Amino acid sequence: MAKAALATGEERSSSPQKSSSTNQVATLWARTTDFLKDVRGEMRKVVTPSRSEVQSTTLVVIITVFVFAAFFYVVDSIFGSALKWLLHWLGGQ
Repeated sequence: MAKAALATGEERSSSPQKSSSTNQVATLWARTTDFLKDVRGEMRKVVTPSRSEVQSTTLVVIITVFVFAAFFYVVDSIFGSALKWLLHWLGGQ
């Protein structure tokens, strides 16, 4: 009978196997605890900026927003005028 089982590709082990769901839970628990340890280690490296650092970076952001707004206004005006001229030249309104 063992030869017939091996011939058909069936294989049975005589020792009971550990449940795969138990292994999955154990590895999930280990991975989760490792992840949380890593998060805790990284959070220890975080430094809260001082008030003056926050004010200076905020000022840089505000100035940059206004510079880009002015740039895009000028570019939009140029393209708008060029498109209006092109449509007028092609016989549009």
